Amino acid sequence: MKAAVLNQIGDTKLELRDDVRTTDVGPREIRVRVRATGVCHSDLSAMDGTLPALAPGIIGHEGAGEVVEAGPQVDHLAVGDHVALTFVPPCGTCVNCRGGRPHLCAIHSIAAFMNPRFLIGDTPVFGYAGTGTFAEELVVPADGAVKVADDVPFEIAALVACGVMTGVGAAINTAKVSPGASVLVIGCGGVGISVIQGARLAGAATIVAVDPVVGKHETAKHFGATHAVTPEQLAETNATLTENQGWDYTFDVVGAPATIRSAWDNARRGGTVVVVGAGRGDAMVSFSAQELFLHDKRLLGSFYGGADVHRDYPRLLSLWRSGRLDLEGMISKRITLDEINDGLQALRAGGNLIRQIVTFG
Repeated sequence: MKAAVLNQIGDTKLELRDDVRTTDVGPREIRVRVRATGVCHSDLSAMDGTLPALAPGIIGHEGAGEVVEAGPQVDHLAVGDHVALTFVPPCGTCVNCRGGRPHLCAIHSIAAFMNPRFLIGDTPVFGYAGTGTFAEELVVPADGAVKVADDVPFEIAALVACGVMTGVGAAINTAKVSPGASVLVIGCGGVGISVIQGARLAGAATIVAVDPVVGKHETAKHFGATHAVTPEQLAETNATLTENQGWDYTFDVVGAPATIRSAWDNARRGGTVVVVGAGRGDAMVSFSAQELFLHDKRLLGSFYGGADVHRDYPRLLSLWRSGRLDLEGMISKRITLDEINDGLQALRAGGNLIRQIVTFG
């Protein structure tokens, strides 16, 4: 089958090959024919080493498709089912799953670094984050797929599988934004737009979007931001809108030390700061012991939007059906797998893209 292969960490392009095959389906696994996958910034982070990945490997983790084979011990999915994938499959029995934090389950995630999902000849090839959606088919644990209704477009299901879940979940699960609150969102890519939508759904009264790309400002307002500014305009906006008191909730959706620090500095005393962006392991952020004590702010990480995928995927799709969550509008461009390197380059350039979706025949 055809797949886009990362040969070495640090490569800026993927190699398109047509001689890739999946591993055999295990007793508790399924084979999925990928029908749509998003091009996410985390894929770039895997390629450049910001996020952990193995090479050779198949990148891509935000996907949806159709079950074409199921192992004999799989009892909740069947051939023909439409599914949205998750890169953090909940095992259901570990301390995090039993404690209501299935997004922190590491059982399948650890296994993904030991068990290759693909083969090129006799060479084992890993799937990024245990998936590898830049391939026509993949094999995943059955726990890593959530059944969706047949009338949900694959492009919509793919969006829910990562970017929307991460952003909306950061607002409603991690921060628990309260009605009438003021919100600041730094970074207005696909995940940032999803944070904005989540804050709007939660009833925030003021939502300020911050991004250096001015072309993203109207887009942010379309999805629910009440104001949109550049980083250089943030100090003036803080003075005008909050009298320099800061916002109730601030979200960093970049993952850089400067933007995390900005989110902290622009939260009010007693406010909540949520780090959504995936930063490098060697990128350090400094806080004084006094300010941590004195300002009484909550500093929260938000991994995968605090997702309980079996609860949250259906909830997000219900909001989409009711017209309260705009997913179609998030698709900037549809491309084919043959165009994946162009899509990655466009994302790397940082233009006014929300999500590019790779569609398969």
